[in-house]
Amino acid sequence: MDPKIIAVDFDDTLCENMYPDIGEPKNSVIEYILEEQSKGSKIILWTCRTGVNLANAVDWCREHGIIFDAINDDLDIIKEKHGDTGKKIYADIYIDDKGVPPVFCKKGFRKAIRKIYDLIAADLVY
Repeated sequence: MDPKIIAVDFDDTLCENMYPDIGEPKNSVIEYILEEQSKGSKIILWTCRTGVNLANAVDWCREHGIIFDAINDDLDIIKEKHGDTGKKIYADIYIDDKGVPPVFCKKGFRKAIRKIYDLIAADLVY
């Protein structure tokens, strides 16, 4: 069975948005990612950051215990399974502050998405 693949954004998801600087950590999201990783989920950093800003984000994540299985790219198992992949990274769950609310997610993932959404959206104003 293939592992659960989670693509996670950086700014305003793993940390407060201070781009190009790095804001305070969103500890509840970091804890969730680490918990999922300990259960065998594969984690992809999915961010618009590039160059030195990307390197700083990866270093910051490493300091917070997150080691990614891929960065802005598909996992090798996906590439092997489907050949060359497109620009959209394949994941079962996408964690992003700009994501769609969980009511629109597949039924099997709604509980996990609701938890993630609550963690990220707690400080957002609608």
